[in-house]
Amino acid sequence: MEIAKDYMGVSYYSGGGRTGMARRISWDEPSLTLTTSPAQKQTERCHPDETRPFTTREYARIQSFPDSWEFYGSLGNIYKQIGNAVPVNLAKHVGNSINKYLSKGIK
Repeated sequence: MEIAKDYMGVSYYSGGGRTGMARRISWDEPSLTLTTSPAQKQTERCHPDETRPFTTREYARIQSFPDSWEFYGSLGNIYKQIGNAVPVNLAKHVGNSINKYLSKGIK
């Protein structure tokens, strides 16, 4: 609860279920969780310097997709694909750790 108060400041005490505030992503801190709808009032994620939602390519970079990765579908579907994805680098490291663990058990 204290973390939420620290993060939200005076907005914590506003009514309405604590929604509708834009959350600016920092250049120097880990990103907030990305959602499937970055421009909705309740889930908006803002560019660190500009007051706008992230482009799909920026969103994909936060999730560590390579720039060569191609997404297909409508803009909304692309945001959903990225927002629902496990970050690529996280998946890679988890997979490598599982592989290393399983390789030790095989003789």
